[in-house]
Amino acid sequence: MTFHVKLVKHGRPGQRTGDRADLRSLLRLPGFRHLLTVRLLSQFADGVFQVGLAAYVVFSPEQQTSAADIAAAMAVLLLPYSLLGPFAGVLLDRWQRRQVLFHGNLIRSVLAAGTCALVLSGVPDWLFYLSALSVTAVNRFILSGLSAGLPHVVDTERLVVANSLSPTAGTLAATVGGGMAFAVQMLARSEGVENALALLLAAAVYAAAGLAALRMAPGRLGPDEGRPPERLGAALADTVRGLAAGLRHLGTRPVAAWTLGAPGLMRFCYGALLVTVLMLCRYAWSDSGNGGDSEPGGDGDGGLAWLGVAIGVSGAGFFLAALLTPWAVRRLGRLGWFTACAGLAAVLVPALGLPFRPVPGMLAAFVLGLVSQGAKIVTDTVVQSSVEDTFRGRVFSLYDMIFNIAFVGAAGLSALMLPPDGRSAALLLTVSALYAATAVLTSRLHRFT
Repeated sequence: MTFHVKLVKHGRPGQRTGDRADLRSLLRLPGFRHLLTVRLLSQFADGVFQVGLAAYVVFSPEQQTSAADIAAAMAVLLLPYSLLGPFAGVLLDRWQRRQVLFHGNLIRSVLAAGTCALVLSGVPDWLFYLSALSVTAVNRFILSGLSAGLPHVVDTERLVVANSLSPTAGTLAATVGGGMAFAVQMLARSEGVENALALLLAAAVYAAAGLAALRMAPGRLGPDEGRPPERLGAALADTVRGLAAGLRHLGTRPVAAWTLGAPGLMRFCYGALLVTVLMLCRYAWSDSGNGGDSEPGGDGDGGLAWLGVAIGVSGAGFFLAALLTPWAVRRLGRLGWFTACAGLAAVLVPALGLPFRPVPGMLAAFVLGLVSQGAKIVTDTVVQSSVEDTFRGRVFSLYDMIFNIAFVGAAGLSALMLPPDGRSAALLLTVSALYAATAVLTSRLHRFT
């Protein structure tokens, strides 16, 4: 869970006060408040569901979890975004977006409750994954509908502030939801039930999000009535052609192209390290696992507690990156700061990771949160500033696909390299080498731009 914070230039001295006034005025708009409520509830439930799913796959006593199981879970959570994202808008331009938010969240509520029932009934894994895949696939339409509906409840002058507030608030809601799922997992003591309670909570909050959408009129979020939309088949074909055109446009923008590929490599590294941490928490750092290292919990919950700490300190790294990146970019330049992030990771991953102990691992999680988010902020800024506006949406769609496919690919590599307890020096050294190569190549690009 990451904070998608955009790097902005410093404005005039009174701009900060103006932004606060714009924020207060936004919250006085009923349409914006209602849409924000739907977003907060939806993304809170996303955080609960995703952590509940991960806890079941990784920490359930009846699951002999392997790195391959974790890779499958990541594919379930991320591939729908990669494959459906560019095409969601085609359908959203045909359906009333308020109805998408209403029906989509209710559908997710039913599917999440069904996933809960599958956990309790001990069905084959493929059926469980199919149910979880359905929940996350619908999420792409919900997030796109929230973004597409925003201009219908906010005037143009305040749209930038609204676009800054809404996704950030949603990310915070998802983080809180994930924390709530951890609390449910830690407090529930009945074996089997504890694996399903988080999914049941997610189902209830999804239902609340759907009902919250009813506070808006059916046509409130568009699409506007006008000429009939393009035929569906033609619109889908146009989307594919648009993505190809965006890829060709990147070929004429080497800085943007590399800055798009480099975070893909860093995301790959992050994904491989995340799977490593999950396996360490499950087996090496849990008193119910093989390793028996000390942990901040007992009765077999030590690994789950360490995972919660890892998510928390990684989130602190994301937050620090949002504060530190503007200062670092002013002094090092955009690609200079990107190079520093990759170089720092190359050095600290083996230094902190190779002992395979919990406390150094938590320090590594903090550093990785910092450098990963710092690199992403730079990437967003470079792409926004160096890609023509007419291609920007398509390029960001490609960015989203690269980001998530790299993450899933990293999980696949981890499945091949990791031993059952997660201790693999070879994987850590491979990741460190990839970080170092990214730093060297970005440094050379920075030197010639």
